[in-house]
Amino acid sequence: MQLTIKHCTRYQYARAIMLQPHRLIITPRDSGELFTVRRSLECVPPAEISWSADVFGNLIATATFAEPTRELTITSEAVVEHTAPEWPIFAISPDAHSYPFAYSLDDVVDLGALAQPDWLTPDPQRVGAWARGFVSALQTDSLSLLKDLNAGVLGDVRYRVRDEEGTQSPASTLELGSGSCRDIAALFIEAARHLGFGARAVSGYLFDPDQKDEDAGSTHAWAEVYLPGAGWIAFDPSNQRVGGSQLVPVAFARFNRQIMPVTGGYIGTPEDFEQMDVSVSVRASALSTQTHT
Repeated sequence: MQLTIKHCTRYQYARAIMLQPHRLIITPRDSGELFTVRRSLECVPPAEISWSADVFGNLIATATFAEPTRELTITSEAVVEHTAPEWPIFAISPDAHSYPFAYSLDDVVDLGALAQPDWLTPDPQRVGAWARGFVSALQTDSLSLLKDLNAGVLGDVRYRVRDEEGTQSPASTLELGSGSCRDIAALFIEAARHLGFGARAVSGYLFDPDQKDEDAGSTHAWAEVYLPGAGWIAFDPSNQRVGGSQLVPVAFARFNRQIMPVTGGYIGTPEDFEQMDVSVSVRASALSTQTHT
């Protein structure tokens, strides 16, 4: 399936200000199930754009501006070939079928902090206790446990649109009983780590075939869990889905805050900032949606 992705972020200011460099993580990341056909990145006012990779191998664009402006528009467009199956079969190593299991020494070292709960977050014990409530028996199926956790998050947490910056702590999400996709993903990730799994945060885009043209859309956040043999498996607790069939990853990290799509600042006062608008569309090409009779 071929998808066209357009991501536009627009900032407006009360007066002309000088923009500081902006860090952009908005370019789809290629994999065995995703191939970028073409892409473009444009800033208004014009910017000098340099490319680099972070410690996770994510593609980072840094935009540097030379002239003052009252408005900043960042537009990323990409066409990708997406081949993730809707009903994936995961070739999990026999040693990891039954939970609990032990990662190999190499996996333990390489996963590192991705398999460790964040003990500095508020009330980590509450998240751990909540996570262990999904373990139904001393010996249970590893993938089934993760599917139960993925499906069960929305039993205790209601999805809501949240425009505030940042991610709630997992304990706060449980306490409030609601959160955005990034809050729900962060809760799932922390719960998986408390259960001994290696897990990472993913930012990207969600393909919704029912999205209307007038719907501005948004970026999306989900999780991946590492199971030996199968590798990194996508879990989207906000939509109770497993696998990457409707997901277009952009970046992976230990926490959501490390892969915010657009970060940057300006020289001026807080009152200079007026508003920010974000619109995202992910559309299948006409060729991808045709059927034969």
